[in-house]
Amino acid sequence: QVQLVESGGALVQAGGSLRLSCAASGNIFGHNTMGWYRQAPGKQRELVAAMYSSGDTNYAASMKGRFTISRDNAKNMVYLQMNSLKSEDTAIYYCSYSAGFYFATSPSYWGQGTQVTVSS
Repeated sequence: QVQLVESGGALVQAGGSLRLSCAASGNIFGHNTMGWYRQAPGKQRELVAAMYSSGDTNYAASMKGRFTISRDNAKNMVYLQMNSLKSEDTAIYYCSYSAGFYFATSPSYWGQGTQVTVSS
């Protein structure tokens, strides 16, 4: 089992920045994919960005350039730096984790989510 705990969600004005953090604990495998997804009201959960333990990344096209994913493998942490926030970025942001010798696209574990609200 793996536990994921997100933090950093907040109410922020449009144009502002936020940094989300996620701490993973439990049975962590050295080769893994950690990432961020989000779900806005009435919409499906969507990929924001993911990062393999080797450093490879995958971003949703609409967020590349504004959002940056990073991780600290030694601490089992993943971060999401969000800049130039827009009202449409308002959503619950979920941390994800998958173990394996490949870049996973279907997370095995999810965090509880952290609310990001962008006011216009």
